[in-house]
Amino acid sequence: MNPQKKKNRILAIDFVRGFSVLAIIPVHCMLIYGSSEAWGSFIGQIIRVMEKGTPIFLVVMGISFAFSSRNSFSTAIKRGLSILALAYSLNIIRFVIPLSIGIIPDSFVLRNRLTLGDPYNYVYFFLLGDILQLAGLSLLLMAVINKISKNKYVILFFVLLIVSVSKELSGYRVGHPVLDYLCDLFWGNKFNIYFPVFPWVSFILIGLFFGKWYKELNQDAVKMYTWMWRIGLLFVAAGIGLCSYNYEYHFGDYYHLGPGGFVLLIGINLLVVWTGHIIVKFCKHNKFFELLYFASRNVTVFYIIQWILIYWGIALFGVSIKNEYTILMIIVLVTLTTFSILYLKKIGMKYLKNQKKHRMQNSLS
Repeated sequence: MNPQKKKNRILAIDFVRGFSVLAIIPVHCMLIYGSSEAWGSFIGQIIRVMEKGTPIFLVVMGISFAFSSRNSFSTAIKRGLSILALAYSLNIIRFVIPLSIGIIPDSFVLRNRLTLGDPYNYVYFFLLGDILQLAGLSLLLMAVINKISKNKYVILFFVLLIVSVSKELSGYRVGHPVLDYLCDLFWGNKFNIYFPVFPWVSFILIGLFFGKWYKELNQDAVKMYTWMWRIGLLFVAAGIGLCSYNYEYHFGDYYHLGPGGFVLLIGINLLVVWTGHIIVKFCKHNKFFELLYFASRNVTVFYIIQWILIYWGIALFGVSIKNEYTILMIIVLVTLTTFSILYLKKIGMKYLKNQKKHRMQNSLS
């Protein structure tokens, strides 16, 4: 594969991941600050569509894992555990500390069906499951699957199996608090876990399937993306058929979808990744592309910063009371602040690197 093809392949992945990262802030600002009227507005409807963009990040995560130099069993396990540690540390910063100093209002506590003043509230928010918990657990699962077999069709089998049985497992508990929490992490149907591993890991595994296929195609990105749009269309057709048959079961709850909903979203997101490839291939590189690539390279830090800003921002903006125009201003503010912090981090890291280099040179002189 010539350098240009390799460049297009990498940039296409960064492009779609960067786009999904930029969509995070509008969605999260609307979730926390938006009134019911704001959700019903034209802007609110657009953000509802953007909310469905989470799978893009997951599909790309799987593709990236396939050709990462850090996908050995031990490395993947370590990465998974470190992301889980990061996930629960974030919960302390964005929930536990603000709750303890009175930033989190009573309305937010009640919205989560908790009792005011109950010490259990701290436990609940600390254990709240979000995308980082999903990412960490999925890395552990991918490490095991990769250890069992490196055959891409084994991965595809797991995708179809997980999508098929997850809805039937959804909500199952054994009756013990600790074990019940683990059950919720893997197949819960409550909103203490927004992204249960089953079936959300199916998005990551379908990305891993295509990543492995790409390697088997001698790193021919054109062939991989061609098969991606073909299979994407097939999944979309199958998903529409299933959702038409029983919409409530298959697509009634976005965070706890049935098999038809996941097949549909897998297909749509494969088409989106393919579209990113087409855009990068035929559109001239520009500053907006650079912004997306920068966001993609800093996805984890970006995610953490924006959540901290949004939850601590409750002290200024309240919860679920702002109209769509105020939400737009908050989105701009949070986005600019997040990128400013990332830029300062970049400068700081560069400064520390130069300082280390100078110290080494001085020690040798």
